[in-house]
Amino acid sequence: MTEHPIEGLMKTTMNSLKEMVDVNTIIGDPVQSPDGLVIIPVSKICFGFASGGTEFSEIKSNKDSIDSNEKLPFGGGSGAGISVQPVGFIVVGNNQIKLLTVDEGNTALSSLFDFMGKITDNIQEAISKDKTDKNKSTNIENKDGSIH
Repeated sequence: MTEHPIEGLMKTTMNSLKEMVDVNTIIGDPVQSPDGLVIIPVSKICFGFASGGTEFSEIKSNKDSIDSNEKLPFGGGSGAGISVQPVGFIVVGNNQIKLLTVDEGNTALSSLFDFMGKITDNIQEAISKDKTDKNKSTNIENKDGSIH
């Protein structure tokens, strides 16, 4: 079975979109600043496409029959649109990670980074507290003041 013309239109549209959008469009290439900070741009991408078409036929009298092998003319088209909007920048350095948002209305991603930072701090505190508690339990004083 041969490929329908609309399939060719859709494949061409999707291949063009694939060439335009890749992971580096969403999470950009890192840039190192002179003071050692690494800045990573983050963007939001929206895209859509549509394809459509029709096959034309001639009106024939009852006496004439349409040949089943006759190729009918096809008319169709496709289109696509894409929008790239900057969301913010991930700034890494000085033993911390921060998200600087472009739009204050976009707080979900910022909240996630803040939450992850707090979890990391809590885990580090728990680990250092556990080490301190182990050191205290191994250093037991005798009645005479000596430690063993």
